[in-house]
Amino acid sequence: MRKCDSANPPDSKILKYKATKYVRLSYTDDKEKESDSIINQSRLIDDFVKDKADIEIVSEKIDDGYSGIIFDRPAFKEMMDDIASGKINCVIVKDLSRLGREYIETGRYLRRIFPAYGVRFIAVNDNIDTAKDSYTDDLTISIKNIMNDSYCRDISIKTRSALEAKRNNGDYVGACTIYGYKKDEENKNHLVIDEYAAKVVRDIFKMKIEGMSASKIADEINRLGILSPIEYKKNKGLPHPTGGYADRDNAKWSATTIIRILKDETYTGILIQGKQSTYNYKLKKLIDKPVSEWVRKENTHEAIIRKQDFDLVQKIMKLDTRTSPNKDKVYLFSGILICGCCGNRMTRISVPYKENKYYYYHCPTGKKNGCTLSGMIKENDLINCVSQNLKSHINNVISFEELLNSVNSEKINKELMNKAIMRIEENEKLFESVRKYKSSLYENFINGIVTKEEYTEYKKMYSEEQKCLENAVAELQKELENIMSNNSENFKWIEHFKRFSDLKEINRTAVIQLIQSIKIFGKNRIQIKFNYQPEYEKAISFLEEQKERVF
Repeated sequence: MRKCDSANPPDSKILKYKATKYVRLSYTDDKEKESDSIINQSRLIDDFVKDKADIEIVSEKIDDGYSGIIFDRPAFKEMMDDIASGKINCVIVKDLSRLGREYIETGRYLRRIFPAYGVRFIAVNDNIDTAKDSYTDDLTISIKNIMNDSYCRDISIKTRSALEAKRNNGDYVGACTIYGYKKDEENKNHLVIDEYAAKVVRDIFKMKIEGMSASKIADEINRLGILSPIEYKKNKGLPHPTGGYADRDNAKWSATTIIRILKDETYTGILIQGKQSTYNYKLKKLIDKPVSEWVRKENTHEAIIRKQDFDLVQKIMKLDTRTSPNKDKVYLFSGILICGCCGNRMTRISVPYKENKYYYYHCPTGKKNGCTLSGMIKENDLINCVSQNLKSHINNVISFEELLNSVNSEKINKELMNKAIMRIEENEKLFESVRKYKSSLYENFINGIVTKEEYTEYKKMYSEEQKCLENAVAELQKELENIMSNNSENFKWIEHFKRFSDLKEINRTAVIQLIQSIKIFGKNRIQIKFNYQPEYEKAISFLEEQKERVF
């Protein structure tokens, strides 16, 4: 940048100042007032220079929608480039706050940068003109700068508090909505479903459940000519994020975009906000906040994806779901077949025999590395065994529902509530007993009843026991709240199995949705762990209790 020679300062009696009007306005919701304010600032400056023969306006720089706390503004940077190249030597603003509101940086421009370039600075409403001997003294300018800075700080605190209150209330405060939703026309803090985009989201989840990889899903959607989220929003004239990895011309669907969608809980009706923040109002760099500080609110908007399907997809993405060669879909048991000996995931291999190929599963660990599982298990035998067990379990669940319907639902819920309350009371009594033992422990140590080593050991043991009881009570309280608030959800898992009541032949969808794991202990022994197994066992236990009371 071209600076003037400090030994030869610019002539203060220059006949003509080449000036720029610098106009700035912060973000506001009212766009019309934004324009009016910009216009009013410009007119005020025009009126000021009307009778100033020594000033010629040669340019106007406008930063519309930029905070005064930062100086990384496009029009401001253009103005500084013009100053450095000698195109202008005078800057005129409506008042000092238009130049900036940050105390230190604004003072640096007024006292060091502008004088170094021989730039005359004028703030019309604050009666500041650096070309006049009588312009406002440094103390007054400093006070104004401090007041402007303080104003920014107060606004920042109020804005943060208002946003935090909205988040805690379940209001959406983001500038852009995620793909599949749009802002409610009657309430901008509420999300409503965008039907076209929501259908694409449902298809993405469906394809993932059916076994397609994120890359294959992206390829398929691109093949169908569906616009990517960023292009869709641009095409619809909707607000969209800028400067991100996808913000480029003709952006296509990618595996990264698919994974982002598959991991976003917003699609289940849950709003998670406040994931990022800034150090303070002067530093705009975003920092990630710990999960414990995120604001999570359930049932804030209509869900696009059922919670069960979302959880299932999260499970699928954690599994080893490599696709078969030259195919789009994963193997039937990929990711859920486990060696009962060493716990390693079992591998599918093909064994050619004459003109045919036969498929087996085996543990890749091997005897050399400590696995005692002998031999391989035929894929066809495994399919038949799992198929029979799965169909039998589905029938058991449906039969259980019929028994459940014969029992009065109000009585069931009352029993469940009483049982939860009784267990809470028992744990609270145990907690109180442990607390008393712990409080008397120190006294026993002082009196020499227990040694220092015993005191340390018992204290640790009691603390751990207290923690376990606290966690147990918290879980039981949550269970009790669920029973009291939404009784219809208690046995909703049954619907998950009923969807496959007409299953004729098992497929990847049925396996992944209904089975958690399959452990192989040998050719004639396998162990299947179904999804919702704890809920099923708890329900069976409850019905057995009811039968015992009747008889």
